[in-house]
Amino acid sequence: SFILGMEPFRTGLLTIGMPGDPHGITDWMPTIADALKTQGYATGQFGKNHLGDQDIHLPTKHGFDEFFGNLYHLNAEEEPEGYFYPKDPAFKQKYGPRGVIKSTADGRIEDTGPLDTKRMPTVDEEFLAAAKDFIQRQTKADKPFFCWFNSTRMHVFTHLKKESYGKTGKGIHADGMVEHDGMVGELLNLLDQLKISDNTIVVYSTDNGAELALWPDGAMTMFHSEKGTTWEGGFRVPMMVRWPGVIKPGTVSNDIISQIDWFPTLLAAAGNPNIKEQLAKGTTLNGKQFKVKLDGYNFAPYFQGREKKGPRDRVMYFDQGGNLNAIRWNDWKLSFAVNDGNIAFGSRKVTSWAGITNLRMDPYEKASHEGGSYLDWYARQMWLLVPIQGVIKEFFADFTDYPYQTGGSLNASGI
Repeated sequence: SFILGMEPFRTGLLTIGMPGDPHGITDWMPTIADALKTQGYATGQFGKNHLGDQDIHLPTKHGFDEFFGNLYHLNAEEEPEGYFYPKDPAFKQKYGPRGVIKSTADGRIEDTGPLDTKRMPTVDEEFLAAAKDFIQRQTKADKPFFCWFNSTRMHVFTHLKKESYGKTGKGIHADGMVEHDGMVGELLNLLDQLKISDNTIVVYSTDNGAELALWPDGAMTMFHSEKGTTWEGGFRVPMMVRWPGVIKPGTVSNDIISQIDWFPTLLAAAGNPNIKEQLAKGTTLNGKQFKVKLDGYNFAPYFQGREKKGPRDRVMYFDQGGNLNAIRWNDWKLSFAVNDGNIAFGSRKVTSWAGITNLRMDPYEKASHEGGSYLDWYARQMWLLVPIQGVIKEFFADFTDYPYQTGGSLNASGI
């Protein structure tokens, strides 16, 4: 979402990428790196990339000058060490995870070795060193840069180095978070040392909610349910932004924003506020022709104080199978189907009528299954049921005018 600026339903990148899977980013999808390259930026990614397993999916095929990182969620990386994992080399060659990849835009690709449980405790230190080196080189060359540091912390399963283990007394997740926090601090300190903090935007966030099914390693959330569902516990994420001269330190915003909004927002900051309109008509980025519909909104005018409210008033809740389970429209969330269970064994239940939640009144989505007077309250809000259909129609109105990809699947429905 962050890299492509489009709804995952449009890109088809709806679920986790697996070793050996041919599904991933395609050539018709522009990345934020493609767009920033066109603005004169150097681009680098360090850490986990989840846009596909094949060489054609690598970041350096899609706008990044250099990449050093892994291609999967951590638990996929350690599967070959499992008791029941096939020992046949041919199986591992076809379906096993690739190692940590180092690649460049000129086509060079190096496998630096597996990301096994021996390497996991310190691999983020490798990625951090590469990210710092990239920033230092670009600063020395007086070149604007886009650095995407995407550490493996805090994805399951956590393997800590001895110095981090037991540091908090509150479990390995907390210990790992302290380690991760220190790495973020190193990057911020580097910007200070290079005297570029005042001219650098920093965005800190994550890609999904907690994975309660694997608690305590999978984290905890106050929101209902977890990663892999369309409840708030699956979609809500923390986000912190440092934008010198634009966002006043300590500012708290309660406006609706999505990761897909950063593509047009950061392009506006880099000098192109019209990227969304240009891509809709067709334009060239990084020497490649694209014509796509960006679903993200430019938040720069809001952050700069030129608009009192952010441009987003809706969020589409597609599940990992590509089903539209819910829509948020301003304070209201209407759910057409609900997920029961976790990311792996959950089931989808379609309700006769759309469920209604006011997320300002009930951010933890408790009223519908715990509130004693919910049905009475619901009956007084049925005026929402028809207008929300118009919101859905708006999204799909020009859908076939632009390219899209069918989503992948981890069950037989994808065959």
